[in-house]
Amino acid sequence: MNNDLVSIIMPSYNCGKYVEQTIRSVQAQTYQNWEIIFVDDCSNDDTIRRVSELREKEPRIRLFQNKFNSGAAISRNNALREAKGRWIAFLDSDDLWEPTKLEKQVRFMEENGFAFSYTEYQEMDTDGNLTGVTISGPKHVTKRGMYNFCWPGCLTVMYDREKIGLIQIEDIKKNNDYAMWLKVCKKADCYLLPEVLAKYRRGRAGSVSTHGITTMIGWHYKLWREAEKRSVIASLWLTGVNLVCGLYKKKKYVSKTV
Repeated sequence: MNNDLVSIIMPSYNCGKYVEQTIRSVQAQTYQNWEIIFVDDCSNDDTIRRVSELREKEPRIRLFQNKFNSGAAISRNNALREAKGRWIAFLDSDDLWEPTKLEKQVRFMEENGFAFSYTEYQEMDTDGNLTGVTISGPKHVTKRGMYNFCWPGCLTVMYDREKIGLIQIEDIKKNNDYAMWLKVCKKADCYLLPEVLAKYRRGRAGSVSTHGITTMIGWHYKLWREAEKRSVIASLWLTGVNLVCGLYKKKKYVSKTV
């Protein structure tokens, strides 16, 4: 296995409570050739102080601050322009990785010649306790399959920048990770590494998981209408497909242990 640099895209807004634990999960990786592109979106808590203190002893953390509160889409775009690595990975500043995540995913992609991949993950509550929920997905996601639904969890995705190139997305406030996968899948199919390698923090104030179905329908419609520039009819149709496939995902790929 080669030892190419992994650039970890980490947008943040008011995650001071969790960010140190998140960064520690990166530092604990068995694959050590990485950089964190940390973009703070004008946090008004102690996020910057905590990251700055970590950076004093960790030169692989590159800290950037938006001039104005701009949202995750702009933060990710800014981070992607700064990335130096061959491999692009994503980790929000309140989620966690298992120690072998990068090593196993880089090997999986290199050995199979894949340019775009994701893994399984578990959910935890705001205090970091596992909820018993595990999320998987299809082994092979084509462009058509990605249009049906956003199968990958953002914290599990990795792609090969040498094959995909620079990705930039429209400034939409929600579903911007899905907007990114829609662009990447136009250049490469996505493949599942069927192993739990990450933990998603569910229920934090302001996260997608705290909103109702009506709000989420609106976000999906805006994704297709504003980011993908589809017609009104096509946007409505694709939103409906997303809803149906979302129910299918819950039935087939979401498991819960008692």
